[in-house]
Amino acid sequence: QVQLVESGGGLVQAGGSLRLSCAASGRTFSAYAMGWFRQAPGKEREFVAVISRSGSSTSYTDSVKGRFTISRDNSKNTVYLQMNSLNPEDTAVYYCATRWRGYSGNYLLPSTYDYWGQGTQVTVSS
Repeated sequence: QVQLVESGGGLVQAGGSLRLSCAASGRTFSAYAMGWFRQAPGKEREFVAVISRSGSSTSYTDSVKGRFTISRDNSKNTVYLQMNSLNPEDTAVYYCATRWRGYSGNYLLPSTYDYWGQGTQVTVSS
């Protein structure tokens, strides 16, 4: 069992930045790839970014490339999402999730992730 707790969300103006954190319980954090997803009202949950177990590999959805950076600190059991140049279309609840099967396969699919946090709200005003 892994418990995930996101933090760092809030209200920010367009063009601003936020850094999300996701703290994991347990001693097996480094055994999982980690992903960030987001869900806006009335929309399906969508993939944002993923990072491999070691942190050496990352992938992003096209709409956030060059603006968002995913990273992890295995010594702190924490994964981060640095979000820059935010725009109103980034408004959503952001979730982190673990992926036992690692970085391989179709990491775009929420169904391939194991444990989820409760989410943190990000609101970008225009």
